[in-house]
This record gives sequence, C-alpha cells and structure tokens, in this order.
Amino acid sequence: QVQLVESGGGLVQTGGSLRLSCAAAGSISSINLMGWYRQAPGKQRELVAHITSSGSTNYADSVKGRFTISRDNAKSTVTLQMNSLKPEDTAVYYCHVTVSYFIGDRNYWGQGTQVTVSS
Repeated sequence: QVQLVESGGGLVQTGGSLRLSCAAAGSISSINLMGWYRQAPGKQRELVAHITSSGSTNYADSVKGRFTISRDNAKSTVTLQMNSLKPEDTAVYYCHVTVSYFIGDRNYWGQGTQVTVSS
C-alpha cells in the first residue's frame, strides 16, 4: 500500500508560477517512474511530464520550456515547477508513481490538485 500526498495547487494569473509536490509513503521497495498527468474539463487525461529513476525526463510538447520535473529519491518525492502559466494549463493535476516490487510493478495515483490560471 502506497499513499501519494499532493500539494501546491491553486489559482494564479497568466504568466505566473506554481510548484506542485508529491510525496510517496507506505510499502515501497523501489520507485521506477514518477510523474504528473492532468485532465482539463471536456478533455482526456494526458501526460504532463515524468522522470525515471535514472533521471531521464519526458514532457508534453505543450509544456516544454515552461515546466520542469525533478525528484528526490531519498525523500520519495517528485516536484513539478510550472512557469509562464497559461489559461490552457487549467486542469486537475494528478501525481503518478510506479513502484517496483519483487513480484512486479504497481501503479499509484494521487487524488488530484486543482490548478487554475486566469486571464
């Protein structure tokens, strides 16, 4: 059992910044992949960014150059720094973690945190 605790969502104006954090706790042997997804009203959930245990990153084209993902393996946390925010970034953001166990991998999701960008 793994619990993901998210923080950092809120309301900002266009051009502002927010930093989302997610901390994993519970029965963890090894965390392979950590990242963030988002879902805007009327749209499918999409990958925003993820980072592997070795530090390799992947970003959605829409956020490249504006968002930065990082992780702290000692604390089992992942952070998403969001700069130059746009109204189209408005969505519920979900933390996602893949935990590697001896018997196999398992995926965990946070409850979601609202990010709203006003024009």
